[in-house]
Amino acid sequence: MSTRFKIWLFPTLLYVVFIYWYTDFGGALSNTEVDQFMATMKTNGSDAEVIAFIENFARQDSGRQFLMVNNIDMNESPPHVEGAEPGESAYDLMGRYMEHMFPALLARASHPVLMGPAVYPAIDLVGIEGAENWDQGALFRYRSRRAFLEIVTNPAFMGKHHFKAAALDKTIAYPIETDLYLGDPRLLLGLILLAVTALIDNLRMSKNQGQTTVK
Repeated sequence: MSTRFKIWLFPTLLYVVFIYWYTDFGGALSNTEVDQFMATMKTNGSDAEVIAFIENFARQDSGRQFLMVNNIDMNESPPHVEGAEPGESAYDLMGRYMEHMFPALLARASHPVLMGPAVYPAIDLVGIEGAENWDQGALFRYRSRRAFLEIVTNPAFMGKHHFKAAALDKTIAYPIETDLYLGDPRLLLGLILLAVTALIDNLRMSKNQGQTTVK
């Protein structure tokens, strides 16, 4: 096995493993899978309207990743909720909710894409009342609708969701499937590994050529 082969082998294997973990190759949800997820939601005591809404989302599955767009307005005076300390702020309550969400997301190759505070009221607003002011915006990547349903049907999610509800004054969250996503980690990691490996390979070749010239 040549040195050059070894240099390219490790990053190639690393990239293949990452792609396998980061991408859902299971295709669109089957009817059986959807039925199982909906049965779990019923067992968890979810509202019938919520179940019907999520079921429609599941049955329209394309099998692709999606991003959840979130507009967030925090509650300045959140109520006391069971499981929290008296006087906890909206950010404290949201932190309790995310204690469950972050591990559940990362375990399924799902994660925040960007998060940040709003720096000004809505600049363009058409057909929506009471949506001028927001505190934060965020994008979350989900590996697939399968991964999303695995999270929201977990009983642990139901046990934490009331923290999120208490922390928010209002919110809008909706999913999009990307036509252009230059920040996809699969693209970024591929470019980084290619550049670094090519540089190492080039330095090795230059060193070998220098040694040959000296001889």
